[in-house]
Amino acid sequence: MAEAVNDRMLKVKSILVTQEAPTDPNSPYLKLAEKFKLKVDFRPFIQVEPVPLKEFRKQKIDILQHTAIIFTSRHSVDHFFTICKELKIEMPPDMKYFCISDQTSNYLQKYIVIRKRKIFSGLKDTPELLELIRKHKSEKFLFPCSDIRKNDIPDYLRANGFDFSEAVMYHTVAADLSDLKNVFYDILAFFSPSGINSLFTNFPEFKQNNTRIAAFGPSTAKAVRDAGLRLDIEAPLPNAPSMTGALELYIKRANGIK
Repeated sequence: MAEAVNDRMLKVKSILVTQEAPTDPNSPYLKLAEKFKLKVDFRPFIQVEPVPLKEFRKQKIDILQHTAIIFTSRHSVDHFFTICKELKIEMPPDMKYFCISDQTSNYLQKYIVIRKRKIFSGLKDTPELLELIRKHKSEKFLFPCSDIRKNDIPDYLRANGFDFSEAVMYHTVAADLSDLKNVFYDILAFFSPSGINSLFTNFPEFKQNNTRIAAFGPSTAKAVRDAGLRLDIEAPLPNAPSMTGALELYIKRANGIK
């Protein structure tokens, strides 16, 4: 087993992060690239498409029968308000908004005057969002989401007796990656099972060979292994809670840096 691990400790020169490129010049990925003189590229492996209004109507959800909306991403914000516009629905001033992060809550100003609304924000992770929700059990929640989503929020709401509806407002589909057919990276970094699905949708004959796979979160790690791939870098770790932290630990070992 140890020999097999050492065989994978090949020098890292390039990484493909399967997400949008960061807009923050202080992004930890950009700092990682600079620190270790790496080529770090960004390319989303998945994209979202709106649910047609006709398809949404089949869910028989009355948006205005709810008193609070749960947003976990900008996508959920965009597609929720798009549906509202198509239905000619205007959000009442007393509607409450529960957002997974300040970034998401600030994004609401694209659609509403946020200083006049009741908005509750977590700090980027679901447990903090659920703690906020726990304090408002009398609300009737609406959870706009994709057809592919994590179970943690609906499972929590259901297990704790919350009154809520789940509304599928957008689809998560594989992005077209055909231009990457003959492009190779030392490390591919994934953040969701959908990313792994996209890899094989685009490249059914994908062979891992010396490409190292990094995965963030247990569900992504499971998807890597279920696909018959070798998982070389797993995050979060106790000593590396972020993907960039886990990548740095691996790069130091693989590149012989102390």
